[in-house]
This record gives sequence, C-alpha cells and structure tokens, in this order.
Amino acid sequence: MAIKPLSNRVVAKLEQPQEKTASGLLLGTAKEDPAYAVVEAVGPDVKTIKKGDKILYKEFSTSKVKVDDEDYIILEEKDILATI
Repeated sequence: MAIKPLSNRVVAKLEQPQEKTASGLLLGTAKEDPAYAVVEAVGPDVKTIKKGDKILYKEFSTSKVKVDDEDYIILEEKDILATI
C-alpha cells in the first residue's frame, strides 16, 4: 500500500459486507457502505489505534480512496467510534 497517513489520521481498508451467515443463511444486499473497516496504517500522532484493528467509524467523516482496485478510507482518530 502506498498511502502513508500524516498526523492523527488512519488509513483503513473497507470490508465487504457478508453475503451469508456462519450457518449458511444468505443475507440481502446492503444498500449503504459498511461502517467498519480494518486499519492498514496509522499516522505518527495516533495514540489508541494500531494496524490490524477492526474499527467502527462515523460514516460522513471519511475520505474514500481507491488504490490498486482496493477501497480505503482516511479518517482522523477522533472519528473512530470503537474497535471490534
């Protein structure tokens, strides 16, 4: 990945919504983007999040980027609501 976040920003890879449950039930298609992602890189001022964390975030506070056919978001650490 070529994106290096600055300051208190985090780069995360969007996860695709699950299409079926663990027991095999098919789920309907999501009409909106998932509000969770996996952290790929953190800026030098990020204190509580690390690479590999799965995060929940505020949907309207991100910048979406596509690199090598992969969808990423860039957001500030304060816009992360929780880790999973």
